[in-house]
Amino acid sequence: MGKINNAPRGEITIYQTKDKKVKLEVKIQQETTWLNLNQMVILFGRDKSVISRHLRNVFKTKELTRHSVVAKFATTGADRKVYQVDYYTLDAILSVGYRVNSKRGAQFRIWATNVLKRHLIDGYTLNERRLKEKAGKLEALQKSIKLISTIKTHKELDYKEAMGLLDVISDYSYGLGLLDEYDNKKLKITKTTSEEKFRLDYDGAIKTVEELKKRFGASSIFGKEKDKSFRGSIDTIYQTFDNKELYPSVEEKAANLLYFIVKNHSFVDGNKRIAASIFLWFLEKNKILYRDDGSKRLADNALVALTLMIAESNPSERDIISKLVVNLINRDN
Repeated sequence: MGKINNAPRGEITIYQTKDKKVKLEVKIQQETTWLNLNQMVILFGRDKSVISRHLRNVFKTKELTRHSVVAKFATTGADRKVYQVDYYTLDAILSVGYRVNSKRGAQFRIWATNVLKRHLIDGYTLNERRLKEKAGKLEALQKSIKLISTIKTHKELDYKEAMGLLDVISDYSYGLGLLDEYDNKKLKITKTTSEEKFRLDYDGAIKTVEELKKRFGASSIFGKEKDKSFRGSIDTIYQTFDNKELYPSVEEKAANLLYFIVKNHSFVDGNKRIAASIFLWFLEKNKILYRDDGSKRLADNALVALTLMIAESNPSERDIISKLVVNLINRDN
């Protein structure tokens, strides 16, 4: 299958089918795999016009946006001249694969997912020494990576989950400056929102769960409460001590709400989906889900990864995880 070689502008690994009829040099860059049009023609065994038509339809139907899955890379042609060629991400490659109903597309997806997972784990291992030099022991980051490793052991990650973990690691790099403070017991929650535009209550939350049931209605037990712990999760984020709120900012309430709903297993089925949905709803109602440019403060895949991390984490790590979530959704992010 080839080896990923370190390269400053992307890495190249070899993809080859078992029958050896297809052999491609696949570019690994920006945490995804890239193929150009000619390579997709070879991969799927279809004419260039067919592949081009499917790509146009992908963008026309807005299944994917062109700017998010296409990039130009310098490529040396047969005449030894360098050209700027359009390359397409794994998402675009898979969309074409579904349209041509190609078994090769499924085979490539499995291969690419495994390569990217190896890239995720091995890539972090290679960079860990550099991170240690920058931020001492990096205890908080190491614990989060340990959680990622635990998830990897417990279950096979699919492509989207693997990408979500990559997003989380990337986002954690923003907080490296905070990790020294953590090592010295000085980690602070900053740049948060004190003004609440919305107060969550049990009745409103249950209505949201009912809406989710319509979406995930295949399971008759989805959203069925086991006990009163869901109400308790909501009440807890508004607790006070000595007339002071335990979680004074919107971000702290949101982070702990996500944690409590996941960990309390209040429902027979759907705990993680419910937790993530309530978390997003809570942020949106408080007008802090989106940045000024309209993008989400926390990417969807990163939210998936965080939810999985919480589910697999040890209860003793709640404070660390909550603070990291806060720093991933505060005004600096």
